[in-house]
Amino acid sequence: MQEDLAVSQARNEELCRMNEELRRGWRNPAGQRDVDEAEPFTPPREFSTLFSQQILKTVIPNTFIGPKVTFTGIKDPEAHLTAFHTQMMLVGGSDAVRCKLFMSTLTGMALDWFINLPEGHITSFAQLSQLFREQYLANRAPPPVSYDLFDVKQYQGETLKEYINRFGAQLVKVGTTEEPMIMYAFRKGVCPRPFCESIIRNRPKTFAEIRRRAVEHIAYEGEVHEKRTSVAPGRPRSQARAQPARVHKAATGRKSQERRRSYEARRPRPRG
Repeated sequence: MQEDLAVSQARNEELCRMNEELRRGWRNPAGQRDVDEAEPFTPPREFSTLFSQQILKTVIPNTFIGPKVTFTGIKDPEAHLTAFHTQMMLVGGSDAVRCKLFMSTLTGMALDWFINLPEGHITSFAQLSQLFREQYLANRAPPPVSYDLFDVKQYQGETLKEYINRFGAQLVKVGTTEEPMIMYAFRKGVCPRPFCESIIRNRPKTFAEIRRRAVEHIAYEGEVHEKRTSVAPGRPRSQARAQPARVHKAATGRKSQERRRSYEARRPRPRG
């Protein structure tokens, strides 16, 4: 009796399962998920503790403003580190704070690289910076050399102010202090215009003197350009005395018929 009851119960459960499968297939024959069926929950990705215990114990104040730079893995790592250091110099922070805040600047592929580091591997910001440089070494721009100044040339239609700003930016990147080479590269790149003729005729001794003379020439060019583009006022007409208007007889129209006199033949006057 008990065996028959167990077999009947198992058979009933099997029928219920088949009925549920048929019901789902009838409601959604395309194999899509039912609306009432709950979506599987995907937990967020967890990664190991990358920092040492000393860095983890450091608490960042709530009033602390983090850096506003980001790195995705396709730019120059040295440029990113320079921007990060510049912003951290303004707000301050210890070495451990720098490590934690540097992690917040990584996105995309760079963040994937960071979270795959071994557990407890990072102990200082210097170590983290070195790992960051080695990882993205291929993205680094080639170091500038002194002869790159000769590649800076004034474009057609470019003003002297724009050219001297580009030349000064390249000079900062190169970092050279050889005055003769700097002045020679500047003279080779500037267009043959009045300023170029002036520095060839009266050669300056330092690049600072070139800057000073360029500022004076830029002010002179601006004043001349303003004079050329300004419109001169017209000469006012002299006020002559008004002449009385002369009315032509034809403009007055025909005289009225009442004022016309009838034609009378002229009679000859008697003599004596």
